[in-house]
Amino acid sequence: MHILDTHALIWYLRDSKELPPSTKELISSEKDICVSVISLWEIAIKKSIGKLDFEYTPSDIERLCYEKDILILPILPKELDILGTLDDIHNDPFDRLLVCQAINNAAIIITKDEDVAKYPVRTYWK
Repeated sequence: MHILDTHALIWYLRDSKELPPSTKELISSEKDICVSVISLWEIAIKKSIGKLDFEYTPSDIERLCYEKDILILPILPKELDILGTLDDIHNDPFDRLLVCQAINNAAIIITKDEDVAKYPVRTYWK
């Protein structure tokens, strides 16, 4: 299973040059690509406070993910339990929750964020 970090999701949906071609290919071809509801929450918050100019609403993203066979992961209580065990490496609460989901699901996080890779998770960005 692979979980898209928020920036990877945005760049994938925008077909941005920021997303490396091999990462785009992985997202397009892999069967178990997921996005966390955390990322939709992050997008909604950042749009509402003017920190993100993004053309899609969370409902639009849900539809696009469905069309592209990307599963949306809910937040589970077990993942919130993991949150309390993490070292204080990353201050971003959204990324910390993605790490918890990756740990719980033995998933790889598709991210450019080098701080995420400091946690006991696998990451991908090529």
